[in-house]
Amino acid sequence: MPSSAASTPAPSAAPTARIALVTGATRGIGREVSRQLAERGHTVLLTGRDPDAVRRAADELRAAAGTADVRPLPLDVTDDRSVARAAARVTAAFGRLDVLINNAAITYDTWQRAVTADLAVVREAAETNLYGPWRMATAFAPLLRASAHPRLVNVSSEAAALTNMGGGTPAYTASKAALNALTRMLAAELRADGVLVNAVCPGWVATDMGGPGGRPVAAGAASVLHAATLPDDGPTGGFFRDGRPLPW
Repeated sequence: MPSSAASTPAPSAAPTARIALVTGATRGIGREVSRQLAERGHTVLLTGRDPDAVRRAADELRAAAGTADVRPLPLDVTDDRSVARAAARVTAAFGRLDVLINNAAITYDTWQRAVTADLAVVREAAETNLYGPWRMATAFAPLLRASAHPRLVNVSSEAAALTNMGGGTPAYTASKAALNALTRMLAAELRADGVLVNAVCPGWVATDMGGPGGRPVAAGAASVLHAATLPDDGPTGGFFRDGRPLPW
């Protein structure tokens, strides 16, 4: 494969295929969401910060299922220029985006408490967990508006629910709570364009971030997939796990 193929989606896709972009998709939930979307016939733009890791993950998913259309697209959600380049490439290749899944996240800071938190850690988490999805929504809104069935999914966490919030994992929790607020705002602003915008908690999943003992990655990804494949009359501005509403 030519080196440029790692950074630019091929210009053609199946005429009926929906185009989906997944951030933070080289491992864990993002990778499994990419696999499940491809299994359903989507053309998947698999993204991550490391171009080599992005290319390997896309190659492996295609090799595992010969019919899967998974394409590598290096993307750093904390970098304005990287996000703008990715949006330009998707525009040139497809002219639309049907599904945007903001999955990239960092810093499950179990060692911190709110009253003693290192605010530098909080700021760093917010850059990926809140401002990253915000950058993506801003850059890709025109492409979502160009879709006949647009979906935007913010991967959040029940830890962000104000109803039962405690003092632990302050960087992660606060950034995800803010992401939930952003979800509500985007849903209100994009409702008239038919974009369904929802937040999803995949549950405690056995990933590098979640640690051992959680539910299988496939189950967490299926929760995200539910919001990504809602019918046109589906909900917007909601918070869900496994298709069921969660309290804010």
